[in-house]
Amino acid sequence: MVPDKLIHSLRAARQVTVLTGAGVSAESGIPTFRDALTGLWSQYNPQELATPDAFRRNPRLVWEWYAFRRQMLTEKTPNPGHFALAEIEKHIPEFILVTQNIDGLHQRAGSRNVIELHGNLGRVKCFDENTVISQWAETGEVPPRCPRCGGLLRPDVVWFGEYLPADALEAGQAAARSCNVFFSVGTSGMVQPAASLPFMALEQGAMVVEVNPDETPLSRWATHTLRGPSGVWLPDVVKTAWG
Repeated sequence: MVPDKLIHSLRAARQVTVLTGAGVSAESGIPTFRDALTGLWSQYNPQELATPDAFRRNPRLVWEWYAFRRQMLTEKTPNPGHFALAEIEKHIPEFILVTQNIDGLHQRAGSRNVIELHGNLGRVKCFDENTVISQWAETGEVPPRCPRCGGLLRPDVVWFGEYLPADALEAGQAAARSCNVFFSVGTSGMVQPAASLPFMALEQGAMVVEVNPDETPLSRWATHTLRGPSGVWLPDVVKTAWG
């Protein structure tokens, strides 16, 4: 049962900030990044492919792996947790969704104000210039080349050893510090700096709600813990709060 105090605070909230992690995507059938790969890619370790050095060594291999992941996403759809967050946004004056996921499912579910900490698999950028590229000549070369400088194109995602986009991180931190209610949904709470956001919200006096099947480092500090999948709890929150 959703706590009455949570519902009361949510209805009265001026700003709600949400942080989502891989658990939300997993409910749509998207394997978490550290899950074992299958088929052709089972011989590879994802953490050894998702680095700048791996791309420098074998850009074609890394590009094709991400192409495989992108194709996999076309078969996946948003789940009830995604749709519930989009519904909550309709009722809150200022709603900010900060996500560690790169699959774009929040936007497909209807969420509008989304901050992507780790990039988006649907975008491509120049490896040399770090600028997003929307069009390029199809020459058959893999990876394709930047139309501006001729450098190789890469997925617009954050790799191991890279910093998060400064503007996205700063916006996420500001959203955590200024909200009345903060939801941490489907995230392990182990990956910094995203894991620090709910604690920033706590420091400013916000109600912090954790939605997760498993205990995390945040659990003992959260105002409320909803132990279970987001696709179960979040629709229940919407129904209880707004009918």
